[in-house]
Amino acid sequence: MILTGTAIEIAQMEGEISISPFTPSQLNPNSYNYRLGKHLKVFKETKNGRSVFNDIEIPERGYVLQPHTMYLGHTKEIIGSKKYAMSLIGRSSMGRLGLFLQVSANLGHTTSCHQWTLELVAAKPIRLYPNMIIGQVTFWDNLGEIYDHPFTYANFSLPTAQIRIESI
Repeated sequence: MILTGTAIEIAQMEGEISISPFTPSQLNPNSYNYRLGKHLKVFKETKNGRSVFNDIEIPERGYVLQPHTMYLGHTKEIIGSKKYAMSLIGRSSMGRLGLFLQVSANLGHTTSCHQWTLELVAAKPIRLYPNMIIGQVTFWDNLGEIYDHPFTYANFSLPTAQIRIESI
């Protein structure tokens, strides 16, 4: 079951959801609008089977994403919950401008709390600014046991390309 904006605000106040900084005007009927952080990774090449990225800091005047290029960004907000699962999705207003957000992985694990890595692909040139509202997060009830998995992207707050997950 998805939480409403009102339920998100109450859960934030009660400590069941963490959004920092939290701005009530960013609440929607069933989600919370998150902003783009100031760091991007731009895909450069594949070397020895691994993706190589260039790091950039988005200037205040913005940065133009080029078509058919993969970028990794991050949320400005630290977002998480030990009670609810999260789904990070794009905003229709950004999609209508040709921005694909969270291309492959929109599900955030329950117990994760960090700045989330965003997967960005532009269909046409689009200028993005640090701190702009770029997407939204929804919160969902879990059915079943919740456990904390140590090998996830939840251990990172800046854009992270790949992690090595090894069996124990």
